[in-house]
Amino acid sequence: MELRFSEKENKLRAEVRDFLRTALPKDSDGGGQLGSRTDEAFEEAKKFNTELGKRGWIAPAWPKEYGGLGASIYEQMVFNEEFGYHGAPDTGTRGFGVGMIGPTLIIHGNEEQKKRYLPRITSGEDIWCQGYSEPGAGSDLASLQTRAVRDGDDFIINGQKIWTSGGHRSNQMFCLVRSDQEAPKHRGISFLLIDDIKNQQGLTIRPLVNMANRHHFNEVFFEDVRVPAANLVGEENRGWYVG
Repeated sequence: MELRFSEKENKLRAEVRDFLRTALPKDSDGGGQLGSRTDEAFEEAKKFNTELGKRGWIAPAWPKEYGGLGASIYEQMVFNEEFGYHGAPDTGTRGFGVGMIGPTLIIHGNEEQKKRYLPRITSGEDIWCQGYSEPGAGSDLASLQTRAVRDGDDFIINGQKIWTSGGHRSNQMFCLVRSDQEAPKHRGISFLLIDDIKNQQGLTIRPLVNMANRHHFNEVFFEDVRVPAANLVGEENRGWYVG
């Protein structure tokens, strides 16, 4: 078994390394926690992801039909190593977008959802956050109580989420909600996509600032927030298994 990078991977490494040396300032704060970044550094991270998107490098592991490179595990290692060596910054796009909601949509989303959301991840346009934890539902997530009631072509959401990482920087949220109050707790949950959260009527994001005066986490409150039923991922009341 050959445990060395081939000429192909070494060529890719040189290309990635040259790009990073050019794209990243020498005084970059690297891939530090989102909560420790200034607004200026966050904007620089957005610009960096835009440049990655132009090269198809935001989601190299994804299949090509979904905007990735279909990269081998060895090619993925090259990207991961060089991004780590150079402290490549992120906005949450490569974490929540590429690592979480993107693969979920590839497996569980319908074609319309894939066409709508995946290209905006691989371009760096959308920044996602995760609406899971609640004040009374953290490690026992299936106890969540944020409620979604079906009203025609919409769900109406009421409730609260907490510890929403990067929510103040994001424009999109994937969220678990209780859509059947009578079902056993794991079987009455749905998985919804919430668009344009900063301008969503009835949705409020409040900062949680830690003792070091850093803002990374947030509380999110829902008051009659309307979400199209078309944003349901998978089957209604089967969201636990999607999540």
